[in-house]
Amino acid sequence: MITVNGKEIQMKQSISVAAYLENAGYQMKRIAVELNGDILPKYEYSDTMLKDGDRLEVVTFVGGG
Repeated sequence: MITVNGKEIQMKQSISVAAYLENAGYQMKRIAVELNGDILPKYEYSDTMLKDGDRLEVVTFVGGG
C-alpha cells in the first residue's frame, strides 16, 4: 500500500512513478512530485519504482491571469 496526497492506495504490482502518474491522469508537464519527503526530479520518474509504504505527494501547477 502507498499513500498519495494523504489517500491510501492498494498496489497490486510494482509500478514506476511515471506509470502511476500516467495511469492516474496527471499531466507530466504540470506537476511536481515528492517521494518520502524528498523532491523527485522528473528524469527519475521512469526509473523509480513505488514500493509498499511509500508516501507520494503530487502538486499540480495551475496557471492564472
